[in-house]
Amino acid sequence: MALIANTQRNPKRQRAARPSDFDPFARKSGVMKADVSVLKEVFIEGRVPRPAREAP
Repeated sequence: MALIANTQRNPKRQRAARPSDFDPFARKSGVMKADVSVLKEVFIEGRVPRPAREAP
């Protein structure tokens, strides 16, 4: 799938796809994206937000 995806990409705008990009069982990195409101709660108000539950 990575080979097929790479034939259809624009090399100036997209990075090359890797086979690991198409692995449905691969673990994702531990980096979380946060909204500005979450950052405000943590750093200004000093509260720790509850983690969101993962869907089964």
